[in-house]
Amino acid sequence: MQKIALIPYASLPREHHARHVLTSTVDVFGSAHWLLAERAPQPGGDAVPFGALVVSVHPAGDVEVTELSAVRAHWPKLDRLPDGGFVVAASRARHNEEAHQVQVFDARGRETSTFSVGDAIEHLLVDEDGQIWVGHFDENPAGIRRWSATGRLTWTSDSARIPGLFDCYALNVSGTAAWACPYTDFPLVEIRPDRPSQPVVVRANRVRGAHAVAVHGDRVAFFGGYGEERDRLAHGELTETTVASTGVDTLTLPDGTPPGRRRVAGRGSRIYVQAEPFTAWGAFDISS
Repeated sequence: MQKIALIPYASLPREHHARHVLTSTVDVFGSAHWLLAERAPQPGGDAVPFGALVVSVHPAGDVEVTELSAVRAHWPKLDRLPDGGFVVAASRARHNEEAHQVQVFDARGRETSTFSVGDAIEHLLVDEDGQIWVGHFDENPAGIRRWSATGRLTWTSDSARIPGLFDCYALNVSGTAAWACPYTDFPLVEIRPDRPSQPVVVRANRVRGAHAVAVHGDRVAFFGGYGEERDRLAHGELTETTVASTGVDTLTLPDGTPPGRRRVAGRGSRIYVQAEPFTAWGAFDISS
């Protein structure tokens, strides 16, 4: 086992560090985004609409700032749409606020639609076609679903025969496909709704507790685990029915230290990790 350091990927410009980071993500095209507010939300407080900024750092290094008006989610998920707009969703859906759980904003930061996708959002990732993939944690049995940007349900795992789908621990959306690793059985699930012959492929997997997954060709990597395996980077190869283990390493921050409290995102061949204070993303690329 060796230590593998993340490569520095994108950083929030210093002039925005005084604001509170509500959430952050890396989109399907590789741009990093931070949703910022003037102050941290108060636990148990009412979801009073507030103004927020999205600061985007694109792969070429240029920075874009978008003002969003009347954001309602105090504990949000965020991603960008291919047309330049944004999706902001409350991870928990209160009964009196379900109609506004998901807010869609245009490229100028104006709200264009709202809808509900259900309580207990663990992951929210937008694909290249603008479809919104939602993976739920165990307080919602909906599993994994895909929605249009207008709130139309376009795919659901209900009839997919995914074993032990009680909590979507890891979700990777790349192109128009998704890869998931759900609790309790932790199979690696390949989801391609537009492939009529076999939209879902389930592969048996021995890696338990990973919260991020990366896939490239027949190679796969899982990051995270339980207890002492929290920083584990497990490698494998895909067969028709299983994931064959090929080794285990430890993933660290670029300076070699453990990530500690972190946020993770899986996109194609990359696992992105953002450690507290959540102002910088590092990347591990299985294809490199």
